[in-house]
Amino acid sequence: MSVVDWSRWQFALTAMYHWLFVPLTLGLSMIVAIMETIYFRTRDRRWLAMTKFWMILFGINFAMGVATGIILEFEFGTNWSNYSWFVGDIFGAPLAIEGLLAFFMESTFIAVMFFGWNKVSPRFHLASTWLTGIGASISAVWILIANSWMQYPVGMEFDPAQMRNVMSSFSEVVLSPVAIHKIIHSIASGWTLAGVFVIGVSCWFLLKKRHHDFAVSSIKVGGWVGLVGLLVTLWAGDGSALDVAKYQPMKLAAMEGLYKGQHGQAITAFGIINPAKNAQNDEDEYLFDISIPYGLSFLATHDPHAFVPGINDLIEGRYITAAGDTVNTVSYAERIALGKQAHEALRAFDKAYAAGDQAAMDAAKADLRTNYKYFGYGYLDSPYDAVPPVAMTFYTFHIMVILGSYLLLFFVVVLFVVYRKPAWLGKKWLLWIGMLSIAAVWICSEAGWITAEVGRQPWIIQDIMPTRAAISDIATSTVITTFWMFAAVFTALLCAEMCIMGRRIAKGPEDPGSTDK
Repeated sequence: MSVVDWSRWQFALTAMYHWLFVPLTLGLSMIVAIMETIYFRTRDRRWLAMTKFWMILFGINFAMGVATGIILEFEFGTNWSNYSWFVGDIFGAPLAIEGLLAFFMESTFIAVMFFGWNKVSPRFHLASTWLTGIGASISAVWILIANSWMQYPVGMEFDPAQMRNVMSSFSEVVLSPVAIHKIIHSIASGWTLAGVFVIGVSCWFLLKKRHHDFAVSSIKVGGWVGLVGLLVTLWAGDGSALDVAKYQPMKLAAMEGLYKGQHGQAITAFGIINPAKNAQNDEDEYLFDISIPYGLSFLATHDPHAFVPGINDLIEGRYITAAGDTVNTVSYAERIALGKQAHEALRAFDKAYAAGDQAAMDAAKADLRTNYKYFGYGYLDSPYDAVPPVAMTFYTFHIMVILGSYLLLFFVVVLFVVYRKPAWLGKKWLLWIGMLSIAAVWICSEAGWITAEVGRQPWIIQDIMPTRAAISDIATSTVITTFWMFAAVFTALLCAEMCIMGRRIAKGPEDPGSTDK
């Protein structure tokens, strides 16, 4: 494995650990704020006890999220310095805003949230709790804007004199459709995850026959927050599918393991990828599959009869019109040639710049602008280098979809039981399903991120820069050392959090009668 491979694995490791904490932080902050609002309106001390219990679990998780997130930002400088130089003016802006605005907002009000009981007015404390949750979401917004720009780079212009990209439109970066859908999808999925977490922990209390009223009330809040979050997630996910089909069609083809597309393309509900299949042979795509007719065409375009290109279609630059005519677009081989032409234009500009030849500079700059959209392809050796890992993208996408469908049924059943069949809350099998669903929702969440990030490989910036061009000039041994060091430290942090949260859950909520006002 090269330094690029090890750096990718290291970033994947730290990002996946970080994402274990982020969605729970986003969701629990909202649930705690809702519970405190109910207490503020009713003055029922049971709701105060519930607020404090879930607030402590939020605080533990928040601390772990901050610790793991800082490492991620440092890695852009240590492992991906060429990337940071190439797009630092654009990518760095959302991260700077996140640090200066959202993080300080969270840090300020979280202190009042935890230590302001009996020191500030109930109204101000409630506002601080809401502002902490809002601050956490705003923090996520700016990070997701930065990530979305990597998936769909807009609002920029390449300056050959600086050899880097500069921002031309801040609004295009912030308000791109990819960013809007990703922000809504990710934040709402945090509500879903936290809802399942609250339900699962409450089921444990019911299984142990402890704190029955506390558990039932928590299930109601967690159930509604989780269901609303999931419905919003599904809506935003539909918009994201349209974005992927439009801006990252190769990712969509990999998500379905689709090599040759057609009009009225079916979607695979369940399947097993043929490991021998690749873009260069005629093997069958699946060993086994169950498909839904017209499903992928509808998902990608909202037209059940639309043409959806497969991996080979995209590589060959082939598109089939509604009339059945084959239209040749820019093949990947042509993109590589145009990308290399853009590289040559950049070299010519650099040479002319050094010589002070303005006419040659203008000619080279015009040539570069013409082919810059294929700049990243100039780094590839073969059109097949642009195909992401199909099996991993396919399986993680379908795991996400299957578990997301399960969670929709889960919330509907939980809310039906807690309101209509409360006696069923004594059934052990139902309580075990509630607890095991905690693992299911985390797997679903991680699978979604793997799909998004692995599916766009080999690009660190879609079509503009592959990972091989973004790496720092460091030794492989250095990255190997830090990889295992981070693996050990992050695993220790996760184990510590699980132990601390487990002990706090086992202790249970305080007696409402002894809770401070």
